[in-house]
Amino acid sequence: MFAIAITLLVIEIHVPEPEGRDDAAWMQALAHLTPHFLGFVLSFVVVGALWAAHHRVFGMLQRFDPAIVWRNLALLMSVAFMPFSSALMSTHPTERIPEMFYSLNLFIAGVLQWRLFRTALRAPFLREDVPLADVLAMRRRSLALPLMATVSFALAFIMPGPSNIPLMLMPLVVAWFARGGMRRRQATAANEG
Repeated sequence: MFAIAITLLVIEIHVPEPEGRDDAAWMQALAHLTPHFLGFVLSFVVVGALWAAHHRVFGMLQRFDPAIVWRNLALLMSVAFMPFSSALMSTHPTERIPEMFYSLNLFIAGVLQWRLFRTALRAPFLREDVPLADVLAMRRRSLALPLMATVSFALAFIMPGPSNIPLMLMPLVVAWFARGGMRRRQATAANEG
C-alpha cells in the first residue's frame, strides 16, 4: 500500500502543454508545476517515513492478531488517501482549506500509526529480544508526525503558504526525539555501570 501511494503521488503531476514549443514556454510550464513537485517531494518523504517506521516495527513482532490487523488497515486507508490530499494541497498551495485538509490527513495518519505502534509494541506481539529502549524510541518517534501536522494545521489557519515548513522539518524532529532516547539510554547505562 505504501508503494502504491508513493507511485500515485507522481501520477497527480500532469505533463504540461505549453502554448509555445520554444524553450522559454517549456521552462515557464515547468515552473508552474513547482508546487506540485514540492508537494510530491514532501508527501514522498512523509509516506516513505511512515513506510520505514512500519517496516521497522513489524520487524520487532513475533505475531499479530485482529486488533493489529484492523489498526494497520486504518493506517493504510489514511496513507492511500494521501495522493488526493497531496494533489489538493499542491494545486492550491497558498489557500487555507487545502493546506488544512492536507495537514489533517497527515495528522490522522500519524495518530493511527501511533495507535498501531502502541498496540503492537507490547506483549504478546513483541519479540522477547527487542530492547525496551528500542520500543520506547519507536513510540516517541511516532509522535513526530501528529505533532508537526498539528503545527502545520494551525499555521495553515493563519498563513497558508508557509504552513508546510513544519512538515519539512519533521526529519529533524524525529532525529531530535531519537537523540533524546539515545541520551536516556547512555545515562541509564552510565548509572548501571
